[in-house]
Amino acid sequence: MIAYDLECSQGHIFEGWFDSLESFEAQNADRMICCPYCEDTEIRRILSPVALMQSDGETGPAAPSPIDYQRLAREVVTYIRNHSEDVGPKFAAEALKMHYGVAEKRNIRGTATSEEEKTLREEGIEFFKFPLPDINDKKKN
Repeated sequence: MIAYDLECSQGHIFEGWFDSLESFEAQNADRMICCPYCEDTEIRRILSPVALMQSDGETGPAAPSPIDYQRLAREVVTYIRNHSEDVGPKFAAEALKMHYGVAEKRNIRGTATSEEEKTLREEGIEFFKFPLPDINDKKKN
């Protein structure tokens, strides 16, 4: 199988998979290929961005380096810990107090039971659940 980048006469770009170039050409000649966006059957093959060469023979810019997901996760956890107050199991009570103006609004984190989460949703309080692992834990899976 070979993947081609394709473009319809309306300028929509999409990908198509074919057994061979001959298979693509035969299907295209019979108008069997249509744009998934507008159903246009006037299709042409275009160069794939990864295959483009610059005029001096050099390839385009290098691909970005892979993301270090463990480092990124540590940074996110550190940011959340440094920019929020841990209220522990009092999360729902503190969120309700802030919602009704009894307590000053601030970034908080903590735990809540399923019933407390239901109450927060019913009161229109937005929150999200995010596990905060121990960032000092060096164990590998």
